[in-house]
Amino acid sequence: MQQDPRPLVRAALDRARRIVGGVSIEQLAGPTPCPEFDVRTLIGHLAATLERSVAIGTGHDPGTLPEFLTSENDDWPAVLDAAADRYWQVWDDDTLLDKPVTAPWGTFPGRVAMFMELDELLVHGWDLAVSTGQDADADPELAEAALEIMKITLPEAPREGFPFGPPVVPARDAGPTERLVNWVGRESAPWTGHPS
Repeated sequence: MQQDPRPLVRAALDRARRIVGGVSIEQLAGPTPCPEFDVRTLIGHLAATLERSVAIGTGHDPGTLPEFLTSENDDWPAVLDAAADRYWQVWDDDTLLDKPVTAPWGTFPGRVAMFMELDELLVHGWDLAVSTGQDADADPELAEAALEIMKITLPEAPREGFPFGPPVVPARDAGPTERLVNWVGRESAPWTGHPS
């Protein structure tokens, strides 16, 4: 897999920024498809995945970092932007794409770690969008590309060591973003209204 993931990650991050920017203060305590997170902590978790990717890219243990970031004044777009800036300070380096890096689920080329971050951005972006009544569908070409990559990097089974459940059978009318979240084990039907 020699594709440069950076354009895809940038597009997914732009989408995540738009979604986070569309969340109102009143929605921050609402539920999400991740039962352990409300909207506020899910945004904090999404930002934390970028920080953990920084740790992976710089050879540090991502497990030493918090699972989610916090914001004293709930300025979540600023929190996400700051984490994204730190992410690109590391991952804009061409040499990192093929350099072996170590994450909790194994050692592999840096580009694979970037593809995993792409999945985090798209799936948690979907989580936040459906939780807050926003358009949950990513650009179809972006979502299709991410889905094809995830089918290569994330096996259908077994998934021991990966932070994903077994795949969910998508609804017949599911678009590519919903099929992506189904592939990583997300039950989308309760949030989309699509029959499973």
